[in-house]
Amino acid sequence: MNFLPWVSLFISILWASAVAAIPSPTTDKRASSPFVSTSGPGFVVNGSSLKYIGTNAYWLPTLNTNEDIWNTLSNISAIGIKVVRLWAFNDVSTVPVNGTWFQLIQNGTLSVNNGPNGLQKLDTVIQMAEQHGLYVILSLTNNWYPLPLLNSTVPPINSTAFDVTPGTNNTLPRNYLSNNYGGMDLYVRQFGLQTHDQFYTDPSILTAFMNYTTQVVSRYVNSPSVFSYELANDPRCNSTLPASATCTTETITTWHATIASHIRSIDPNHLISSGVGGYLCTDCPKLYPLTPAPAPPATSPAPGNKKRSQAKPVTKEQILRERSERRRRNREAAKRAGTLVEDGVRVRGRWVSTGTKRQSTPTVGSVYDGSYGVDSQDISNIPDIGFSSFQLFPDQQSYGPVDPNVAPWQSIEQNGAQWITTQAQSASAVGKPSILTGFGLVTQSNAPSFVPFNSTVAPFAAENPSASTTYGVTSQQQADTYTSWLNTGIAAGLNGIIQYQWGQSNLTAEPGTTVSPSTTTGESPTPSSPGQAPTPQQTTGQSPNDGYSTTGSTTVQQILGGAAQSIAAN
Repeated sequence: MNFLPWVSLFISILWASAVAAIPSPTTDKRASSPFVSTSGPGFVVNGSSLKYIGTNAYWLPTLNTNEDIWNTLSNISAIGIKVVRLWAFNDVSTVPVNGTWFQLIQNGTLSVNNGPNGLQKLDTVIQMAEQHGLYVILSLTNNWYPLPLLNSTVPPINSTAFDVTPGTNNTLPRNYLSNNYGGMDLYVRQFGLQTHDQFYTDPSILTAFMNYTTQVVSRYVNSPSVFSYELANDPRCNSTLPASATCTTETITTWHATIASHIRSIDPNHLISSGVGGYLCTDCPKLYPLTPAPAPPATSPAPGNKKRSQAKPVTKEQILRERSERRRRNREAAKRAGTLVEDGVRVRGRWVSTGTKRQSTPTVGSVYDGSYGVDSQDISNIPDIGFSSFQLFPDQQSYGPVDPNVAPWQSIEQNGAQWITTQAQSASAVGKPSILTGFGLVTQSNAPSFVPFNSTVAPFAAENPSASTTYGVTSQQQADTYTSWLNTGIAAGLNGIIQYQWGQSNLTAEPGTTVSPSTTTGESPTPSSPGQAPTPQQTTGQSPNDGYSTTGSTTVQQILGGAAQSIAAN
């Protein structure tokens, strides 16, 4: 009997089975999963790539009714936004009388609120987001909590008071500002410590924070609407509390690796991200150095084709060169337009140098030199970190020198555009997707509400003595800048661009909550004239605004909607 045909057939069947068992990029179980994952430099969900425009609405879990949450998410979804970033933390040192809170941190002990005014509110937001086809980024703590009250003789009222120094806006309710949800400095103070970076290194605080992350993450292991767990908003060495002399980029990177590993041990389904501002350090030592790509064969490209360049890490020389080239182009354009601002003085019709020399050794600035203890490239290269992230807030951070050859707002726009392309390059060198998790520019109409992230003071509010100076860009300049940044990000290959912040009107107002009425609820006791019904007091309000809200700005929403269509088609 000849067994060879049967043996051959058996081997063929085994080979076919083995080949079928090897996952391909298109049939990989993870690629076809309802959970967002990464495939090289892109996001994948349900077997399709995902690029998106998003918005920040940190305040969503503090709204007073489920109807308000539903309507807000409905309005966000209606313009094509796909991702909402919000706070998944709300820490207090004493239990407030009204409103939402998630965790009590008091004298080194912690208690998580799983009640209807606690994490159940976060559950509601996530469930409704899923029904609207939205994803949520859950940020787990904040670098900013500027509410000292350490030397104050005025006690806080219902835990809602702000710093009581002169000029401070201490009339806003708790949770109104993005920096009034507790966070790192609350842990440090309540554990009896002194410096901000002890949050990253103290064993007791690390245990406490990991316990809280366990409580949150374990709730949403099977929720496909969670885009990622963001370890912290804008983590760095310093905050309201100072940094110690020992805090370095390695301190912050090590903390990220520790917490990301902890979350991964609980939840294998979701992405983990950083939330850093994107600060780079070209010369800092790396805990997770880039692995050099193997050199391609030395072959000439086909006729008519350009040689494809590999993504390279950002260098100090590159940053300075790009700034110099942009300044030169602006100078030439200003010369052609007759608006050139010359250096020196004019003598007999000629410009003569004043003798002041330009800085001989230009610097890249604090966003590139590790001053904040952050090296976002090193953090992005941590294996458990799924993608690179950065932020863009020129009202709070300088991203480059002012160029006198263009209008101030144009200098801001151009520095921001360079920041975006630099971040895209850095992420490409790591080989992971890149997201701009928050960008904003304060307008003149929003200036009275503007409160910097490390402050409780609205410096341009009407009641502030320094408010006499007009601050902010015009609405048209903001629209032009947002359009430029969005187009730059899409062209540079960003996978997600998230605006800061969403604004919502006609929200239910309740005393002592984030959305509080401007007057006492109810009706006036007597009619203002015979036969006239009592005048109702205000019972609705607007969402929080720390200077960036889109409330009343249909232009920004239209820009975001257009960008959502553009990035999805890109």
